[in-house]
Amino acid sequence: MRMLGIDYGEARVGIAITDALNITAQGLETIQRNGSDKVILRRLDEILATYEIETIVVGMPLHMNGTISERAKVTKEFIHKLKCKYNQLKIETVDERLTTVEAHKTMNFLEVNKNKKRDVVDTISAMYILETYLNKN
Repeated sequence: MRMLGIDYGEARVGIAITDALNITAQGLETIQRNGSDKVILRRLDEILATYEIETIVVGMPLHMNGTISERAKVTKEFIHKLKCKYNQLKIETVDERLTTVEAHKTMNFLEVNKNKKRDVVDTISAMYILETYLNKN
């Protein structure tokens, strides 16, 4: 059974997945929200039909001092939707502070074309969220 990592953003949502043994995390895709969670939930239905997922890990965007940000409140609403729709799955959160910074460092190191960075930054961030969860457990 695999784990799915989600970097829930205002415009885009990054998705990462573990290997079958839950040892490594790989970026899967970036979903354009188009202003609606329905788009994300529909795509998650497809992903869950393709892979055996037991846990969904969502990054929680806290302020640097650890307090809850406005974005974290919106993320909590999304997590509530996940818990209602996928109540048979374990839904976890991890602190996602600085994952986007790390994703940009990775892309710079790999010399990713600046025009492509926007398309992959959320997927890489989701991968870091999932790796954080894996390392914690």
